[in-house]
Amino acid sequence: AELDENSQVDFSFGLESIGRFRANAFKQRSSYALALRVIPFRVRSLEELGTPWAATELLNRPYGLVLVVGPTGSGKSTTLAAMIDRINETKPVHILTIEDPIEYMHNHKVAMVNQREVGTDVTGFTEGLRSALREDPDVILLGEMRDLDSISITLTLAETGHLVFATLHTNDASQALDRIVDVFPAERRDQIQIMLAGTLQGVISQRLLPAEGGGRVAAYEVLMANEAVKNLLREGKTRQLRNTMISGQQDGMQTMEMDLARLVSSGILSFDTAAEVSQYPKEILAQAATFRSQQQAQATLEAGQAATTGAGTYINA
Repeated sequence: AELDENSQVDFSFGLESIGRFRANAFKQRSSYALALRVIPFRVRSLEELGTPWAATELLNRPYGLVLVVGPTGSGKSTTLAAMIDRINETKPVHILTIEDPIEYMHNHKVAMVNQREVGTDVTGFTEGLRSALREDPDVILLGEMRDLDSISITLTLAETGHLVFATLHTNDASQALDRIVDVFPAERRDQIQIMLAGTLQGVISQRLLPAEGGGRVAAYEVLMANEAVKNLLREGKTRQLRNTMISGQQDGMQTMEMDLARLVSSGILSFDTAAEVSQYPKEILAQAATFRSQQQAQATLEAGQAATTGAGTYINA
């Protein structure tokens, strides 16, 4: 029915011993076509995905809003599934997800996980969020914040003691936070900036890129909501957030260019590939050169220590 009405429909399904699939069926030339994306049965760990250590820190926050952002196909769902799985393995909490469609399936472990699919278990994201308060969750995963109502309710849930994970289709943290504020009428934006400053815990922005030698690798930008970030949010100065990320490495923050430079210097990613997704390719070159110098200095130091240790070794025959 939805396919006939909207000329396209999203859904997911599983095949035993093969995997799950996310599908988009659509009309073309008066016939039908289908696009499929494989979703493995096993949820990969945060370590396997190479997520920064700050991502794990965000899982320990008692409440607030955690955003995972990036363009379509950047691996947001995979990262969120790994984060939810880590909470499921370690905390005796109630996790509620609202997804369209459900991609990764979570079994109860230490936590209890209830997953609601839009169109099957609930009519829409907004209705699912409204009913969430009656279902007593500790942790909420929202597949996507799509409109003013879903964004407004998400902020309220984060403000009232829930740890909320959500996604947005934006390229970086600053764009994501601007999107949240700009969806509201002008007369409410000052209030929303204050609300966002009080609830935001962090933003992870990611890109999935072709790696050297085959396969794909994720690159991450991380914004952690320290006091400097909160002050900028209250004042609506999101353009200055990038400078705060550069100076906030001790808090786990990093720009996308920092991670791209790390991948380039390690030979995992080509510079040309990294430059395609960066507004600051010169930064990548400079930081990659710094990383290489540090790696060479460390290798020289370790070689010297090994030589010294070897020189003092003898065998008593």
